[in-house]
Amino acid sequence: MTGGCLESLGLGGRWDGFHYAMCNESMGDLPWDQQCGIIADAGYTGVEIAAFTLVQEGVQEISPARRREMVRTMDDHGLTCAGLHWLLAPPPAGLHFTTPDAAVRRKTVAYLDRLIDFCGDLGGTAMVFGSPKQRNTVGISKAEAKKYFAEGMAAVADHARRRGVMILIEPLDHTQTDVINTTAEAMEIVQQVDHPAIQTMFDFHNTIDETDDFVTLLRTYRPYIHHVHVQEMDGTYLGTGNAVNDFVPAFQYLKDIRYSKWVSLEVFDFTPGGRVIAQESMKTLRRIEERLT
Repeated sequence: MTGGCLESLGLGGRWDGFHYAMCNESMGDLPWDQQCGIIADAGYTGVEIAAFTLVQEGVQEISPARRREMVRTMDDHGLTCAGLHWLLAPPPAGLHFTTPDAAVRRKTVAYLDRLIDFCGDLGGTAMVFGSPKQRNTVGISKAEAKKYFAEGMAAVADHARRRGVMILIEPLDHTQTDVINTTAEAMEIVQQVDHPAIQTMFDFHNTIDETDDFVTLLRTYRPYIHHVHVQEMDGTYLGTGNAVNDFVPAFQYLKDIRYSKWVSLEVFDFTPGGRVIAQESMKTLRRIEERLT
């Protein structure tokens, strides 16, 4: 069992309920303090950050002083940094993790190292590696792309562990990328790298290529799942679809195993605005909880 991580799910200890975070990109045009206020007011206790929403050229422009200020702002609102996602979305432009161009891969790995430091400085512990457009095959075979993916993960693993960060390989369905579409494929990389800082996660929205249901996936891969993303299956905020019914068995399972890491709201339709997305989704999460035994 790579990473030996069952204890991270809260097994064997007292469970104090789900820990809900919200991704910030639906509010990326607002000042950081306002983003944190919206998230906290809706009842979340964590914020998950898409770094590209905060920068013009790259995360290196966020100074140590500014990072400390961001942490203070989160503290003031009773929030914790859940981690980062959309790791390689521009800016900066020109990054690609699985390109055959070795120079571009080195540049991308170097930027991932910077993101690890940013995450660690903010107190985050999880970096969700989705970034579909920065990991596709670009004219090479899937096997070669996976080889480069594993090499890149191995290159940053020790740095991530030193900073107390896990990099979580996110399975993305075939409509988003052609590299790592299922949890089983993500696990191939996890096991190949064989490092406790390289694990995976679960996202309801990204399961259309899976042959197993939500609960079976969670049960099968639970030692390696260190983060959960939630939204309606079409990527809209919770409450616009049937999540309040369809997700109950999965949440029941997570409750039964006393899952203690983040359940983080990530939506892809920002039209309603961050406040509506935050508040309505939290209402739906509470409705799901009401159905649990």
